[in-house]
Amino acid sequence: MLETYIRSRLAEKKILLMTHIVIGYPTLKASLEIVRTMVEAGVDLMELQIPFSEPIADGPVILKANQAALANGVTVDQCLDFGRTVARRFPIPFLYMTYYNILFKHGVGRFADGMQAAGLQGAIVPDLPPEEAADYLAAMGRRELSPIFIFSPTTANARMHTIARVASGFIYCVARKGVTGNETSFSQQIGDYLARCRAATQLPLALGFGVKDKSDIKFLEGKADIAVIGTQALRLVEDLGVAALGDFIYGLQE
Repeated sequence: MLETYIRSRLAEKKILLMTHIVIGYPTLKASLEIVRTMVEAGVDLMELQIPFSEPIADGPVILKANQAALANGVTVDQCLDFGRTVARRFPIPFLYMTYYNILFKHGVGRFADGMQAAGLQGAIVPDLPPEEAADYLAAMGRRELSPIFIFSPTTANARMHTIARVASGFIYCVARKGVTGNETSFSQQIGDYLARCRAATQLPLALGFGVKDKSDIKFLEGKADIAVIGTQALRLVEDLGVAALGDFIYGLQE
């Protein structure tokens, strides 16, 4: 189980590191090299984003990566194949991240079957609220996969409890309103928000949206269980190439 893995890793580390890639960006071959580099540098778990034409939670960097992957002709079936490859090759949990239209078009049950067959641990579907997720939750539950749900700073306490009742694995806490990649101020306000999240669930907490360097991760120690790096890693790939990722990821954990 994903939660069991996370808790076992937390017995060894103060905070875990989860990274985010867009499958097929800049190419499928490069995506595999990105995964290898990140795993060898010590990443604890990873989101694999299935590209979508309207990724509403994502900022310009990840949006551009989605568009490039789609322009390369990347398909959902190729993404499932990619997930199977990395899950069998590397010893960390992998999750799919995508939008509900992908699941709807592919077939929710068929998608969950593909996840299970590929060896994925769960999925993050940010535009699917619990009230509309009955088929998805049933499909994930039958296959012992973790549906990861989201808290935000504007989520009311009662709503957090509602979400927590159907979530599994961990809760993804977005650091602020808006999309990925924008500046986030790591301040007492974030600490208070995470304390509110902690009071609403016994699941581990991941914090994403704006985590970019070691100081951000140090700030999150004792407040969150997982720090999520997404946009900053993609910026490095775009500006300096895949080779720059290893030192970057190592540096976040020193």
